[in-house]
Amino acid sequence: MEKSSNRFLSIQTYMELLQEAQNKTQHKYVKDFITSYNFVVLPITENIGHRASIYIEEYSIPSGLRAGDAIIAATAVENNLTLISSNIKHFKSIKDLKFKGFKP
Repeated sequence: MEKSSNRFLSIQTYMELLQEAQNKTQHKYVKDFITSYNFVVLPITENIGHRASIYIEEYSIPSGLRAGDAIIAATAVENNLTLISSNIKHFKSIKDLKFKGFKP
């Protein structure tokens, strides 16, 4: 992976990565990866929270969108960023989201 100063991560994504760690060594690996590739962790703002709640109302039933993914999508939209994820099912239907899906 090429280093760049243009990498952003929702605080929600960061917390999900840490949550999946099995031990402190894996926590350190996640933190070191985020730091070494210059990711900027974006906070949850009032606007992100509001937009995420709208996404839940609109997309939770038809696409199964959950709160964490709504926060991630809202963070991307509020910061005018393209969201890149393999979670195509939950994100592809969000109309105002710039989304690029991939298969791992």
